[in-house]
Amino acid sequence: MNFKLSLRLGIFGGALLLAVGNAWAIETKARTAVLMDYDTGEILFAKDHKKMVAPASMSKLMTIYMVFEKLKDGTLSLDDVFTVSENAWRKGGAATGGSTMFLKIGQKVRVEDLIKGILIQSGNDACIVAAENIAGSEEEFAQQMNIKAKRIGLMNSSFANSTGLPDPNQKMSMEDLALLSKAIISEFPEFFHIFSEKEFTFNGIKQGNRNPLLYTMRNADGMKTGHTEEAGFSLTATVKRGDRRLIEAMGGMKSNKERSEEAEKLINWGFREFDNYKILEQGQMVAEVPVWMGKEDNVGLIVNEDVVKTIARGKVIDTKMTVVFDKPVRAPIKKGDQLGIVKVEIPDREKFDVPLYADKDVDEVGVFGRIKRNLKYLIWGEN
Repeated sequence: MNFKLSLRLGIFGGALLLAVGNAWAIETKARTAVLMDYDTGEILFAKDHKKMVAPASMSKLMTIYMVFEKLKDGTLSLDDVFTVSENAWRKGGAATGGSTMFLKIGQKVRVEDLIKGILIQSGNDACIVAAENIAGSEEEFAQQMNIKAKRIGLMNSSFANSTGLPDPNQKMSMEDLALLSKAIISEFPEFFHIFSEKEFTFNGIKQGNRNPLLYTMRNADGMKTGHTEEAGFSLTATVKRGDRRLIEAMGGMKSNKERSEEAEKLINWGFREFDNYKILEQGQMVAEVPVWMGKEDNVGLIVNEDVVKTIARGKVIDTKMTVVFDKPVRAPIKKGDQLGIVKVEIPDREKFDVPLYADKDVDEVGVFGRIKRNLKYLIWGEN
């Protein structure tokens, strides 16, 4: 028989949950935007965040993901040297009007310098050099980008080049840019510091990092700007304060000033209005249920991992948690057997279930024990 037990929030170690309003409490001039909590993956703000739009140089984040993966699996090293082709020089050089590392035809460049040229100087030539030397051609590299993007869960992205230069097949959603940033931070921590370096000099030319938040916001440490006529002024950024990190991606702003102001406004709002709350704790017993034909009368139901959610501050609510299990639970029971779930309902959030596991072994009683228990049940209706 399925049994449900509704529990109030106070039972769970006094944890505090807060509700999110139905409407966003903030607006942005960006055409598309998303704000995400890094640890929980919760979306705090969204505006056409799944729409595929021109990402401009923000798509260099996918290019650098491909490079970092090669470094991590050992097929590439920071000291490897790539050669600058005439194609990379022509398509990515200063004559095109785009951002450039000012590479020269035939120049030998260390991979580490190319990475800095991509992330700090936003060099289109640096991207093409990396693509050609890794995959043989930029076209083949773009195909590899498309395959990898799907494998890591970027379902609203399409790549035609390594640079983000205008192309009808070069599209990304703000959600995918946030997810990609999260993947870069978590998978390649040894390289993440490069995103926050404010300047890089190559071929005698010093250029500053184009991310405006590095100069204006406390603890801003990534990710990438973008700008074309179609994309407008765009930015993917991340800021860490204390134990919390937020990631935002925004597109379609009208000026560099508007990009900076809107990015700061949304990030500050996210830190001010939300926090992360541990609503269930690893090892926490949320219920004790009767055991049928067991050497012990009860078994505890525990949570195997912390459950943390990003929830709005200042709106205390009674979050509903319902323990669901079959009653009675039949012995024998092994520690770690899943015996039930907690159904969690937080207003304005999707409902979700948390599995519950036995906190100990419970052996089955012997023959005489079973006879005794059956008689007890027949006479008194008790286990």
